[in-house]
Amino acid sequence: MAVCLLRRVVGVFPGRVRTRLYSQSNQEPLTLTQQNNGIRRIILNNPQKRNALSLSMLESLRENILSDIDSDDLRVIIISAKGPVFSSGHDLKELTSAQGREHHNRVFHTCAEVMTLIQDVPVPVIAMVNGVATAAGCQLVSSCDVAVVTEKSTFATPGVNVGLFCSTPAVAIGRAVPRKVAMEMLLTGSPISAHDALLHGLVSKVVPEQRLEEETLAIAQRVCQSSRPVVALGKATFHRQMAQGRDAAYATASRVMVDNLALRDGQEGIRAFFEKRKPVWSHKAEKAHE
Repeated sequence: MAVCLLRRVVGVFPGRVRTRLYSQSNQEPLTLTQQNNGIRRIILNNPQKRNALSLSMLESLRENILSDIDSDDLRVIIISAKGPVFSSGHDLKELTSAQGREHHNRVFHTCAEVMTLIQDVPVPVIAMVNGVATAAGCQLVSSCDVAVVTEKSTFATPGVNVGLFCSTPAVAIGRAVPRKVAMEMLLTGSPISAHDALLHGLVSKVVPEQRLEEETLAIAQRVCQSSRPVVALGKATFHRQMAQGRDAAYATASRVMVDNLALRDGQEGIRAFFEKRKPVWSHKAEKAHE
């Protein structure tokens, strides 16, 4: 396992100083970030270690997600990776008995925090996958709101083959695909193709490799055309009602529709529709004037 150091460096954009976690072996940041026109790109940047979700990688990813998360300038996050492996999951060197139970607890607690954070932040998170996603890497894809993948991408939960059943990845995967599909993945560790992942609902879209970035950015740019508080309210409500029974879900969604109508941007959208013009969003979670 590469030991990582916390350093202060200048980020992708001149003038922005960001905290970065570095791999001591190659002095490369574990993640790269850039942001333009409302779209934040987070790139897993440890291809030599198959972009393993080490504790340091998870902490770096968490930092990248949370940075200025409430800024009106941020509308959507895209998570991608360098190299042929999107992520191979946890770094097994961190999970040996020599590391100790306390460290193991910290790894899985941080991983769960990052996965839930992806669903709890107010902006959509898109996985852009070109390669292999296994174990916690597959969990990461499952946790994102949207996943655009190439035809060569594959997905697996092979932990059972090394004596560590993928119980935490199963939380996200079991909520994304039918139960029997999830159990087959978990019990056998066998990979599924991108097209099978699409068929079972693990991913949103399968595209040729040369069109991956174009297709992903098209979705992100479409999100950016909508009101930030409306999208945030809708995303939060979707995840909340999916965990409820039918009647409770309708009660929750109905209340939120009324709350949505009370927003300034909710009323602006309706006015723009009747006036046959494009809405001018405030991107503020403010109530409309009575």
